[in-house]
Amino acid sequence: MVLIEYSELETLIGRIHEISGFDFSGYARPSLLRRASRYLTQHTMNVKDLLLHIEPGGGIVYDLIQELTVNYSEMFRDPDFFMKVKTDVFSYLESYPALRFWVAGCASGEEAFSMAILLKEAGYLERSIIYATDLNNKVLTAAREGVFTLGNTRTFSENYLLAAGKNSLSDYYHVAYNMAVISPEIRKKIVFSLHDLTGDGVFNEFQFISCRNVMIYFTLELRQNVFRLLYDSLSMLGFLCLGKRETLRYSGIEQNFKIIDSTLNIYQKIQ
Repeated sequence: MVLIEYSELETLIGRIHEISGFDFSGYARPSLLRRASRYLTQHTMNVKDLLLHIEPGGGIVYDLIQELTVNYSEMFRDPDFFMKVKTDVFSYLESYPALRFWVAGCASGEEAFSMAILLKEAGYLERSIIYATDLNNKVLTAAREGVFTLGNTRTFSENYLLAAGKNSLSDYYHVAYNMAVISPEIRKKIVFSLHDLTGDGVFNEFQFISCRNVMIYFTLELRQNVFRLLYDSLSMLGFLCLGKRETLRYSGIEQNFKIIDSTLNIYQKIQ
């Protein structure tokens, strides 16, 4: 593993921002350090070599950005979260003629597909639209295809059953060339698009926002900025969902929310 000094990482962050406009300055350093070291090891170079190859208009800086962003997810990850949404959140949304959901930091789409399936089984999918966004264009391309390895479907199916799914997860995908392909009925209700939580602004008003396991990679100052964006994007009485290791504490907006579940970090905007 190629080891990077913190001073070298700061130089790299500055160079990425100078070339691409993408700002990693608010990201937690230990996570960036690990990912940058892995990138350099995979490409058999050191920081000095990398800095020499990063240039305006070149593809390397964008490849590096893709590698430095976090892209892990799985369908129905944290099944108890999906059960709670189904039992304690959906009842609030029943009276809306149209529903807008935002899955922020969607990676390759697993949570967005899970939410669509949940909405389908609750009878809300036809009047819903799910916006799934990420800053990593490579994973968004994969998400739009809705294709997963059959090996992954075992874990996905186990999660689905633990989330009290009504059917079999296989009802929502078909198998082609040893891959699982999410059904068109589910995919057509999801809009995948590029969005940077740390730099882009409000683009719609939502009744439900899921931004799970994203904030843990940001510094406190950046988290506060992102929380403000999420707050401004929520309709009154809309819901904000965070990961189990995340909280609204010290966000600057916690007084504007009612806690629905303090363990699963589900909140409702009340002012």
